[in-house]
Amino acid sequence: MTAARITVNGKETPLAPAAPHTTVLDFLRERGLTGTKEGCAEGECGACSVLVARPGVNKPTDWVAVNACLVPAAALDGQEVITSEGLGTAGEPGTSPSLHPVQEEMAVRGGSQCGYCTPGFICSMAAEYYRPDRCARADADAHGGADPADEAHGADPAGAAHGTDAEHGPNGFDLHALSGNLCRCTGYRPIRDAAFAVGEPTDEDPLARRREQSPPAPVATEYTQDDSAFLRKDTLAETLRLLRERPDAVVVAGSTDWGVEVNIRSRRASCVVAVDRLAELRELRVESDHIEIGAALTLTEIERRLDGGVPLLAELFPQFASRLIRNGATLGGNLGTGSPIGDSPPALLALEASVVLADADGERVIPLAEYFTGYRQSVRRPGELIRAVRIPRPLSRVTAFHKIAKRRFDDISSVAVAFALDVEDGVVRKARIGLGGVAATPIRALATEAALEGKPWSAENAEAAARVLRGEGTPMDDHRASALYRSAMLGQSLRKLYAQTTEAVSS
Repeated sequence: MTAARITVNGKETPLAPAAPHTTVLDFLRERGLTGTKEGCAEGECGACSVLVARPGVNKPTDWVAVNACLVPAAALDGQEVITSEGLGTAGEPGTSPSLHPVQEEMAVRGGSQCGYCTPGFICSMAAEYYRPDRCARADADAHGGADPADEAHGADPAGAAHGTDAEHGPNGFDLHALSGNLCRCTGYRPIRDAAFAVGEPTDEDPLARRREQSPPAPVATEYTQDDSAFLRKDTLAETLRLLRERPDAVVVAGSTDWGVEVNIRSRRASCVVAVDRLAELRELRVESDHIEIGAALTLTEIERRLDGGVPLLAELFPQFASRLIRNGATLGGNLGTGSPIGDSPPALLALEASVVLADADGERVIPLAEYFTGYRQSVRRPGELIRAVRIPRPLSRVTAFHKIAKRRFDDISSVAVAFALDVEDGVVRKARIGLGGVAATPIRALATEAALEGKPWSAENAEAAARVLRGEGTPMDDHRASALYRSAMLGQSLRKLYAQTTEAVSS
């Protein structure tokens, strides 16, 4: 066993004697930091949110909020964590505590009632408070939200990054930063008021200054307790050799799926191998003929680094779980689990993406359309990792991602449909449609693609193709939706796409 350590609120804290499967949440609470709460234990309520220092997009370091209930504590070996207790200062005996600005605003605006969810909200709010590119809007009204002129012209959620909708405050605060935090008491309005009232970090703010320094470098980890191990190697080559020796190992990146298995189903693994910090899995390259996205980049990192460069993914990301989950989840993990209701596979299928698979003997590139072989099964062999996802260029001009779910955000889809069409001179030259939730695997809607290609992009042909799309896959009845509903939504999705594209053309 090595001396694994985590820096918590500025203090180095040994991981021992925690078991390798111990979550960050339990690790913190066992050490008296009980502000971090357990609500759902599956990453849906945000009561456990904490801040982690991660490589930044606009600055060397970003303070990123994650679900402490999902992340193994050993995964943060050598890293820095801030809890709600670490944001303010308790003060010396007989003196008043010093509240952090987000704590102050939550207190004075009634954003905390029973208080159970409050620490998690505070940490998620602090992550947005410290987001380097957050800036006040000159055109926003004093009470937050969009410029009335924006609302009069039907501001679109796609403009969220520019603060043109009611979910962005005059201070540039993006309310979607709190989409993974639930509150049963306040009705959310006081929390929104607090979020839209926070100002800019001061020059004396130590956490703001910390952003100017590099984040902790990745460290090799070999943490073992009671015949179970959590391992992290320095390089991809070392990791692949380890996986050849230990084909039974569970591979984790953000642990947003495995963490649920550990908490809810009491799953344990004799060996867990972390790949989230491998440099070879964290590259993003834009080439003339393709875009290659490292399998261990988080969805948030991909979203911010692409900056809308792949419109279909830009539409997908806000609908993928919550910001807390996207701060940990990866494309490699979403594809590796093989879930038929994962949100990224339909979009990647429509983009004609391929996966780059690597093992100790080398690499192979497999079209995603040939990757899935059955329910949670794929062509990936034991000892093989997804190194990257490769998207060919040029990209189709007409794209859309439609997610049908019971909640607008932070929900599992009943049906997901992704479109990528090339329409030239009014004719569909190429159509690619990815579907999720209607078969044992994510699939391409091949019959519908054939029904569209070579025909005019007209209401008549769109309606005919919508009838074909209704028959794609083998939808089933379950607690989320009936098979009939799923089929109906497939057809409606194509009708919606046609309406959206004609509106765009006419405007």
